[in-house]
Amino acid sequence: MADPKGFLNHGREVAETRPVDERVKDWNEVYVPGSLLPIVSKQASRCMDCGIPFCHNGCPLGNLIPEWNDYAYREDWQAASERLHATNNFPEFTGRLCPAPCESACVLGINQPAVTIKNVEVSIIDKAWETNAVAPQAPDRLSGKTVAVIGSGPAGLAAAQQLTRAGHTVAVYERADRIGGLLRYGIPEFKMEKRHINRRIEQMRAEGTKFRTEVEIGRDIDAAKLRRRYDAVVIAAGATTARDLPVPGRELNGIHQAMEYLPLANKVQEGDFVAPPITAEGKHVVVIGGGDTGADCVGTAHRQGAASVTQLEIMPRPGEDRAPHQPWPTFPMLYKVTSAHEETAVLARMKAEGNRSEGPSSPKAGEEGRVYSVSTTHFEGDEEGNVQSLHLIEVEFIDGKLTQKPGTERVIPAQLVTLAMGFTGTDQENGLVSQFGLDLDQRGNIARDADYQTNVPGVFAAGDAGRGQSLIVWAIAEGRSAARGVDKFLTGASSLPRPVRPTDRALTV
Repeated sequence: MADPKGFLNHGREVAETRPVDERVKDWNEVYVPGSLLPIVSKQASRCMDCGIPFCHNGCPLGNLIPEWNDYAYREDWQAASERLHATNNFPEFTGRLCPAPCESACVLGINQPAVTIKNVEVSIIDKAWETNAVAPQAPDRLSGKTVAVIGSGPAGLAAAQQLTRAGHTVAVYERADRIGGLLRYGIPEFKMEKRHINRRIEQMRAEGTKFRTEVEIGRDIDAAKLRRRYDAVVIAAGATTARDLPVPGRELNGIHQAMEYLPLANKVQEGDFVAPPITAEGKHVVVIGGGDTGADCVGTAHRQGAASVTQLEIMPRPGEDRAPHQPWPTFPMLYKVTSAHEETAVLARMKAEGNRSEGPSSPKAGEEGRVYSVSTTHFEGDEEGNVQSLHLIEVEFIDGKLTQKPGTERVIPAQLVTLAMGFTGTDQENGLVSQFGLDLDQRGNIARDADYQTNVPGVFAAGDAGRGQSLIVWAIAEGRSAARGVDKFLTGASSLPRPVRPTDRALTV
């Protein structure tokens, strides 16, 4: 145990964010560089090394959280990094992007603010990179077996790294022009700078993994031919079919899926464009969808100079405390203010008070630009076919059925609309599913068995492609688990770890 009285002596402290009026002028990460390291030892000391560490159960990767908390408390960064990497290939990704279900399961969280597990995690890995403690782990010998991985998001990268280290020859196929999947083009730079991806790719190259960009399996290469070329195939192509909004006016210019809008902003940061083809500059922006992708659209619009940003959510506003049906240690649906929502509130306050910043104080309810329990009825445009406004109506659940409330209709300006309503399943239009001859489950995801193998022998599915839209931590866990299944298929047995617990495995039959 780190410090027997740590949880009594220290309160919860989190990473310090940069002032809003400063950070919206650039695309760097929102946190003050180096602000975590001085406090991380104290925060790690709050870990109680519980007899039953429920944080393990909350984390799909089964991270050894009390162990690396103890090492972080003692500032033994080498040992902490080793324990962290024992279960997680990319802690710098999860430490920045994961919503931390481990913290919701923290025993201390029963009656106190939980241990800052996520902040400790990212501090450990950042320190490891800083001290050159992260080195390539090339296999001692090759197996002579070949594996193709389709998709280079967190699931594909995790599977590829595990299989390469097991001695197989692995090639990762990515349809985009750069490696990273949604990590590269779905996550804005201000949430995770892409240098973190780049150095992991270099590590994987040094280990022996091969990468093929701008190759879409099913279109550029026939899936059946790919299967014949390789001893095994891992499909980690994500769940990329976006949910649409079929209401009158949907065809107007200026209405885009979130994944049409966000990648263009990232491409500007990569140097592909001077300015994005779709921009929020000077426009009234409406984001439909209240999840993390919607918040990413909000933060991106701020940095592009939007006149205003409003986010719509069809569900009621979550509570600030656990609901009775979401008891500890489950992952609750709670009201949270992301950095993007904080920016909405502060920027609106600055505009109202003559451009004077009040810093990152907590916004009051409603002033962070979110509107709950509303549904879009239709869009209106100008004579040139550009969207100009959005009509919405308040809704409520009556006997479990979503019902509109008469007399609550109103109109808000909307010159750019992004749809961030989630995804419904894997892409079936590019031919990958049909060419492989894959079975799908009832949710439209690729069906697979307990070893992550599909109905086609030697073809496996991992991440959102098989699980459906989920968290980055689940993607990495599934990639690692699928790698074990592939290794077992190729060699008859596998010593690779399998982090996904049987009770949590996605049912696909």
